Amino acid sequence: MSETSSSGRPIIIAANRLPVMRADGGQWTPSPGGLVRALYPMLRESGGTWVGWTGEPDDDPEPFTVEGVDLRPIPISADEMTLYYEGFSNDALWPLYHDALRESTFDNDQWQAYRSVNERFAAELAEVAPDESVVWVHDYQLQLVPGLLRERRPDLTIGFFLHIPFPPVDLFTRLPWRDQIATGLLGCDLVGFQRPKDAANFVATVDQLLDVAIDGNTIAHGGRTTSVGEYPISIDVAEVEEIATGRATRQRTSQIRARLGDPEVIMLGVDRLDYTKGIGLRLRAFARLLEDGRLDPTRHVMVQVATPTREAVEHYQDERASIERLVGEINGRFSRIGLPVVHYLYQSLPYDELVALYRAGDVMLVTPFRDGMNLVAKEYAAAHIDGDGVLVLSEFAGAADELTDAVLVNPHDERALQDAIVEAVEMHRHERRGRMSGLRDQIRKSDVQGWADRFLAALDVASTTRKES
Repeated sequence: MSETSSSGRPIIIAANRLPVMRADGGQWTPSPGGLVRALYPMLRESGGTWVGWTGEPDDDPEPFTVEGVDLRPIPISADEMTLYYEGFSNDALWPLYHDALRESTFDNDQWQAYRSVNERFAAELAEVAPDESVVWVHDYQLQLVPGLLRERRPDLTIGFFLHIPFPPVDLFTRLPWRDQIATGLLGCDLVGFQRPKDAANFVATVDQLLDVAIDGNTIAHGGRTTSVGEYPISIDVAEVEEIATGRATRQRTSQIRARLGDPEVIMLGVDRLDYTKGIGLRLRAFARLLEDGRLDPTRHVMVQVATPTREAVEHYQDERASIERLVGEINGRFSRIGLPVVHYLYQSLPYDELVALYRAGDVMLVTPFRDGMNLVAKEYAAAHIDGDGVLVLSEFAGAADELTDAVLVNPHDERALQDAIVEAVEMHRHERRGRMSGLRDQIRKSDVQGWADRFLAALDVASTTRKES
């Protein structure tokens, strides 16, 4: 941890979920993922704490420690999980923040549950945070926490990072509780976003809704200031490369290609099964290319990994049924006996298996309609230590700002998506390697540790500015 990132003060993390999961024996172990790996050492070194939900309804264990980090569970009931998490967070905010791809449900009972859970988090943070410490709140489930916490503990330095997009003002103002959300975020010293346009959307929103004064990236309100900035998140590049170079991964990559029938080109999609990810759209594009003869089912196959998520929410159930029906239709038309043209996995895969799949994939299809960042795109480039492979990337993923050597595409344009896939499949080896070199150079410039350090350093500056104003 850099000394500038927290000025030696304890760091308290608040997120919807704790950074641990229960192993088969009931023991708690750190969850996989670059965010946990980046923040865990910071918490350990600063004597900090992570506050969050265990993920199990009505679970209320006593505070505990895992690998030197203190963890404070926040209990959430089964009813609150339905109303606060599946309801307001994922049936109101999620679609709204992703360009209203689906109609949001605005329900007062869900809002009251959201506010109640946010108050519970704020109360716990106010209790556990040492004097003058740093509190870093994460993501859309906890947008009221900064304001509620500021009321209780004005001594704290408070930062917030939104991992998903922030919508344009005309969309955000549909939210009946828009003023409360905006005011909650202004409890921060620093509000961080993935992209410049997200930060600009937030500034425009508070300028329209609230009594504030804007000076560049600083918002003055109620006698204090809040800074706004963009801090694109990244991955643990070194870890991905280490896995990718391992003998076991190389062997598994060869096995995957053999099991797929040693096709000329493997196209790969790896996504949470979410309607924002554009999975159905890319499957339909693939089917049309097979139908038109621009792709050959004897030479070109697709592997689609769809990780289960929010399975109790109706929209996600509908999305799964739609995708599985589409996979069946494509395989029914274009597969050969024993050799499907689409290989579909609805499951979570171990990280080392994912890295082997990345290495096996000749063309990576990342085509969300809207995405805060999309770390799969960065993981694919990090895994391709051979310097080959092509990334087809939606313009509407945050990663498109950085990964300009990808084949960028508007996923809403069906013909453009089909042409981008063909361009990637037919790309000359020299161009493929040049583009992959550019992608790999870009992701090496900033890993997830650097992202966390930059945010915390900016938070220190914002806190100092607030105290001097």
